[in-house]
Amino acid sequence: MALGRRKIAEEPADIDMTPMLDVVFILLIFFVVTATFVRESGIDVDRPPLSEEPPNQQQAATLTFRIAGDNSVWLADRRIDVRAVRANVERAHAEDLSLRVIIEAHPRARTETFVLVSDQAREAGVENIALTTQQR
Repeated sequence: MALGRRKIAEEPADIDMTPMLDVVFILLIFFVVTATFVRESGIDVDRPPLSEEPPNQQQAATLTFRIAGDNSVWLADRRIDVRAVRANVERAHAEDLSLRVIIEAHPRARTETFVLVSDQAREAGVENIALTTQQR
């Protein structure tokens, strides 16, 4: 009879991973279901094919607005307010129903100014609106 310590056989320690995996899958499902998918809105631009020829000016009357680098709007070498675009377009549209509006924007001009000018032209009843950029 030996007095003293008895040797106890050690059992290997196992960690059950099942509850942790269940929690991870539940969190994954929660985040997928509650995630919001944002779709950015934008402007669709139809680009014409590249050509060296200038557009045919005989088809319809054109009204050209220039947007300078400081976002000022010009019509026939005079500076106008964005709110005056609609009145100018309505007057020209009353004279010629096939009126085209061309917006010539400086590369540093903000897109917001172009959108304001094109919206004013559309509100005046003109649907044929083109965007061009100035050479630097």
